[in-house]
Amino acid sequence: MKLSALVGMRRSPERLAATARGMEAVGVEYLWTGEAYTADAVSTMGFLAAVTERARIGSSILPIYTRTPTVLAMTAVGVDRLSSGRCILGLGASGPQVIEGFHGVPYDAPLQRTREIIDICRMVWRRERLVHDGPKYFVPLPEGQGTGLGKALKIIDEPVRDRIPIYVASMGPKNVEMTAEVADGWLPLHFLPEKAADVWGEALAAGRARRPADSGPLEIVAGGSLAIGDDLEDLRQRDRAALALYFGGMGARDKNFYNELLRRYGYEAEAERIQDEYLSGRRKEAAAAVPQEFIDGTSLVGPEGWVRERVAAYREAGVTVLHVQAVGENRLADLEKVRSWLE
Repeated sequence: MKLSALVGMRRSPERLAATARGMEAVGVEYLWTGEAYTADAVSTMGFLAAVTERARIGSSILPIYTRTPTVLAMTAVGVDRLSSGRCILGLGASGPQVIEGFHGVPYDAPLQRTREIIDICRMVWRRERLVHDGPKYFVPLPEGQGTGLGKALKIIDEPVRDRIPIYVASMGPKNVEMTAEVADGWLPLHFLPEKAADVWGEALAAGRARRPADSGPLEIVAGGSLAIGDDLEDLRQRDRAALALYFGGMGARDKNFYNELLRRYGYEAEAERIQDEYLSGRRKEAAAAVPQEFIDGTSLVGPEGWVRERVAAYREAGVTVLHVQAVGENRLADLEKVRSWLE
């Protein structure tokens, strides 16, 4: 396995640069920065390209509804050039609350949109004249739409690579199947190694069966919070509040993808209780209802021997890139130790 880490925007550019350089120095091979509804990820990716030399730089994630397919392709070309070929375009659908509530864009057909965006991006990177006629995206616009003056163009710049890696954040069976078929990597959230095959194994197998031979193996990027040491139980429990937000409040009662995932893991009663408590305004009670087994299974916080066992569990589950968020007092030392284990 390779090692990757989350790098969020810092209040100080100097601190962000020091964090990124420190992670790269101890052997972190992938640096990921997300977006959600905070500062955009692209500006941070460009900054990381300037202050690092070797680590790959990924967006985790750029929501597919917030930019046109060609803007996504152009963004990847720009970051790839600034980083000398180290960009990874991480895409995901996010959810209706963010897309419609923050961006004001209808949330529809995430599976079809993702597939078409991947096709369009790869056409742009190959410098083909862009002609795409899909259910969701038309380039150029067909007759009767717009001014009628659109023409097929190819990107002016020569991309550093004609196939920049695309990783997709997906959870539903059909979306995971599509990811395994056409993407270069998969970014699953809340990946529980011991139960992942039961939830996603069939979808991954179906997608891989249709995967072109020249696409190479599918990279799987998963992990959790990292801190190595004794007496860190309080630090492990810090994930409860965030998990309660995802399982209880990140969506409506009848449309919460994360709550559905928890149910598919076999925690139906817990998922219902978390959602009931959270949507009733009882967030502490919702956090307390998150199963301890789930927290333990998705965390890398604890004594060295236990963390090594969890790393092995991720490897056994097929994870090829261990993704962590270092949260302990000795973050760089923890990252360096895990990197030595992977070697």
